[in-house]
Amino acid sequence: MIENFLVVEGVAHQYNFRPDNLVQPDIGPFLGGMLYGVHSRAGGPDYTLDRATYMRGAGAETIGRAILAESPSDVIVYHETPLYGQFKDGGSDLAVGVQMREMWPNRTLLYGAVSPLRPGAVERVDELVDDYGVQALKMYPSDLVDGRIRGLDLDDPEVCFPVLQRARERGLKIVGIHKALPVGPGPSSALGVGDVEGAALAFPDMIFEIVHGGMAFVEETALALMSLPNVVVNLESTTVLLSFAPRRFAEAIGAFLHAEDRIIWATGCNAAHPRPLLERFWDFEMPRDLVEEYGLPELTREIKGKILGGNFLRMHGIDEAALRSRLKGDEFDTTELAPAWGGNLAKPGAQLVEAS
Repeated sequence: MIENFLVVEGVAHQYNFRPDNLVQPDIGPFLGGMLYGVHSRAGGPDYTLDRATYMRGAGAETIGRAILAESPSDVIVYHETPLYGQFKDGGSDLAVGVQMREMWPNRTLLYGAVSPLRPGAVERVDELVDDYGVQALKMYPSDLVDGRIRGLDLDDPEVCFPVLQRARERGLKIVGIHKALPVGPGPSSALGVGDVEGAALAFPDMIFEIVHGGMAFVEETALALMSLPNVVVNLESTTVLLSFAPRRFAEAIGAFLHAEDRIIWATGCNAAHPRPLLERFWDFEMPRDLVEEYGLPELTREIKGKILGGNFLRMHGIDEAALRSRLKGDEFDTTELAPAWGGNLAKPGAQLVEAS
């Protein structure tokens, strides 16, 4: 909690770059090295997990406590990912989120992954609902299927609409779709947001959450928010810009503030430790020239509170007063924060070697 605002970590992942989890042995280490580079820049040495732990997977308790005990965050939203063409567990294993929910049931929600480009995608929706009780779906813009990289078109009535229809039938109204940020080889056109607009028009009673909104396609994302009330932007990865490119962050979030009720906070932990990004966001002010010359809105305390948690809770129909009551008195109901990563930090000058 920051001041009296609840904070929802809108995306949490565990990455697993161990060789035995790689389907594509060349792509995995490349992605792992790239993500670890971002991780180390996001918070500096005081918030950088040691590389070996990061590459093999930090584990449910380490990641969960980084969010709940080491930062002001109150709720974890764990996202499974469907990169089955690259990783045997899809890249972010749902089992880790399930472990978090078992440890902290009042504080953990799950987004379950499905790849419409693979056989059995509709049945996977049933499995996610019946076996895992997920709150939403997560999709990715491309997949490697039968040796071929294919882009996902969310507006495809034959490939994606049956999955969306089944989700709606099973009571899932929210679909998170990874956009803007490459995840290995794949068509760059699939990273754009045009197909989200088509799906949002076809399914007006569902909500489409553009994840990594603002890392690219800022104007297109802003137009989608302006045109369609059932489109939401999730700031995972974009929030990392607060650490080393605050002007870019300002331009992105400034373009979205006309839809201040549909912006979701996320750090992608363990992509980054959430605490320094939350502190930078809370202290952040829109540059004066963007306000005075470009007419972008101020980023007020009240708007920050919506972005940090209120918007997400409303989107999922979660009663905030009831949630506060459930959280009261548990181990994380404290203003004291624990040391980052339980003290498992990268050692200055240590040799950075890949996990084996």
